Amino acid sequence: MNKLFKTLVILLMISGISYAQTTEASKEGALRDAKTTSEATLKMDFETVLKYTYPPVLGLMGGKEKAIELLTTTFDTMKEQGFVFEKADVVAVSDVVFEQDQYRCYVEGYNQMTMSGMRIKSKSYLLGIYNAENKIWNFIEAKQLKNPALKDMVLPDFITALEIPDDETTTEQL
Repeated sequence: MNKLFKTLVILLMISGISYAQTTEASKEGALRDAKTTSEATLKMDFETVLKYTYPPVLGLMGGKEKAIELLTTTFDTMKEQGFVFEKADVVAVSDVVFEQDQYRCYVEGYNQMTMSGMRIKSKSYLLGIYNAENKIWNFIEAKQLKNPALKDMVLPDFITALEIPDDETTTEQL
């Protein structure tokens, strides 16, 4: 009886740990982390944006410090040219799938910007990959996966059943 009780306790502990990991690797967790990233983008908080960026992308950018430098320079230049980020919203998160030993989903975002007398409205998609070590979702622009060379550098042998829609952009004169 004592062995049976110990076994039952161990099984309950394991299932509890498994549930906790699955909960973080959930649609709600992806939504939370995508919203955090979106808000950080509006605030130009590149430290936070990079925390949620898929690590191999950060590597391609030359590491965190170089990535912050690049993003700061790019956004400063765009700002000097009249660029204004008006909105960055997370619209929806797909179901989470488990494939190639990763939890994955895609996130639909809506961005609205103005520049040079034009308003740019963009519906775009991120691929979310759950980072079990850090217990957060990391993101990469899904459109980057359409570039075979870049895809192979960031996600070698990538295969997914997720049907990620194409980005849509419209512009209007102000």
